[in-house]
Amino acid sequence: MNNKVLLENLRAIPDFPKKGINFRDVTTLYKNAECVKIMLDELEEIYKDKGITKIVGIESRGFVMASALAGRLGCGIVLARKPGKLPATVIKESFSKEYGVDTIEMHLDAIDENDVVLIHDDLLATGGTAKAAYNLVQHFNPKKIYMNFIIELRDEGLHGRDLFKGIDLTTLMII
Repeated sequence: MNNKVLLENLRAIPDFPKKGINFRDVTTLYKNAECVKIMLDELEEIYKDKGITKIVGIESRGFVMASALAGRLGCGIVLARKPGKLPATVIKESFSKEYGVDTIEMHLDAIDENDVVLIHDDLLATGGTAKAAYNLVQHFNPKKIYMNFIIELRDEGLHGRDLFKGIDLTTLMII
């Protein structure tokens, strides 16, 4: 947790996407091979013995590590996408964000009751997006749901983790 190399390579962009937001840019971690290896090694260590059968990657930065980790764990990947991006029948959930309202969707046949699911995204801030993804996954009534984020923001008075009491939630960095 809070690996020095990851922290040193994480870029912060003030006032993006609007004034007052200090955006944490994980693309600086993704472009660095050492950072990618560190993140994958840490994630694999956490989840290798959990019986994960599906990883839900949240659009769009959540797709990156979710896909790589699925390869390491030998499981499937499910995409939680913005409206209109998935071609088959979907279920959807709307949620409030720091700067508006949004919706995510998943295919109706993406998960079943025999799955053990890991929901992954790059960042936990207010928790709105993650809570929407969690609600969608709960719809399928899987055996177990885990949640993971690369970064959890706490330094700006954000308490996204509070939405997930009793849920197995891990983060690689807390800022």
